[in-house]
Amino acid sequence: MMTFKDAIRNNLFQGFSGIDMTGAEIIITMAVAFVLAMYLFTVYRIITRNSFYSKNYNITMAAISLVTCGIIMAMQSSLVISLGMVGALSIVRFRTAIKEPIDLLFLFWSIGTGIICGTGLYKIAVIVAACVTIAILVMKLIPETRTANILFVSSTDNEIEKRIAEIMKNNTTYSRVKSRNMTKDGVDIVYEVRTLKPAELLESLNGLEDITGVSLIEHEGEFRG
Repeated sequence: MMTFKDAIRNNLFQGFSGIDMTGAEIIITMAVAFVLAMYLFTVYRIITRNSFYSKNYNITMAAISLVTCGIIMAMQSSLVISLGMVGALSIVRFRTAIKEPIDLLFLFWSIGTGIICGTGLYKIAVIVAACVTIAILVMKLIPETRTANILFVSSTDNEIEKRIAEIMKNNTTYSRVKSRNMTKDGVDIVYEVRTLKPAELLESLNGLEDITGVSLIEHEGEFRG
C-alpha cells in the first residue's frame, strides 16, 4: 500500500521533467547569451563613458550572463542538480558595494538575460534588451532640474541673519535656512540656496563685517541639516 510519503515522492520526481539538451542546443544557447552579453557590455560602456566607467566591472557583469545561462541549463536537466544549486547559491554572500545605482540596473539586467536565455526564450531576451536600452536613452535625454546649493556662513555676530537676508534677496532665486548653531563666540548658519551668481553671492557675504567664513557647496540629492 502506497503511503502518503511515497505519493509525495513519486509526484515530485514524476512531475519534474528533465530536459536533455544536445551539444548543438547548448552551443546555440550560449552563443545567444554571449551576443546579448556583448551588447550589454557595449551599452554600459557608452552610457557611463563620461562619468564612472569601470572596465573590470563591465567585463564581470557581461560574464555573469554566461554563467547564469549555464546554471539555468544545468538546473533544467536534473532535479538533484537544481536542488544542489539552490543550496549552494543560498550560502553565497556578495559584499562588494555598488557605487552607482545604475550599476545595479545593469547587474540585474545581466542576470535576467542569463536566466531568460538559459530557458531558451531568446525572443524575450532580445525584446527586453531593446526595451531597456530605449528606456535608458529616453530618460537620459530628460533634462535635469537645477539642484540647490548648500551655503555655510560663520559669524561672530549673533544678529547677522537679517543682513544676510538682504544679500540673499539680491543674489539668489531661492533661499531657506536649514540649521542654526549658536555659541558664545558667534553663530553658524546653513542655507539651502539656488543662485545664478555664486561668485557675487560669496563676495557680498564675505564683505560683511563679523563674517569669519563663507562656503558654497554643490550637492546631489536631498540635504538634511
